[in-house]
Amino acid sequence: MSQVTRWACLSSAIIAEVGATLALKAAINCPGWYVPVVLGYIAAFGLLTICLRLGMAISVAYGAWGAGGVTTTAVVSAVLFNETLTWLMCFGILLMIAGIVLVETGSQKAHRPKKARHPR
Repeated sequence: MSQVTRWACLSSAIIAEVGATLALKAAINCPGWYVPVVLGYIAAFGLLTICLRLGMAISVAYGAWGAGGVTTTAVVSAVLFNETLTWLMCFGILLMIAGIVLVETGSQKAHRPKKARHPR
């Protein structure tokens, strides 16, 4: 499978998890929202499992899933629920994104075939 397919699957897992988490906030006042909570989390874990089956490294998949979920939830909850999003929080989000990029880069480097050394 291609990298694009893996990342599309992971992005879908993040969206499902964020949707479920936001629905959980809404379910506090309206219990009908528990249905999308359960469905969203089932979808998120199912899609994450598919990412792993497609060959994505767990360090990359779980790290991006966690950081992507935290980042998206923080931004969307600030818009939907008027929750606070400070500059310090934004800096933390940038650090998480940088960390995921570094983990992905390291993962790709680890999977490259090593060049054979020729004795001189």
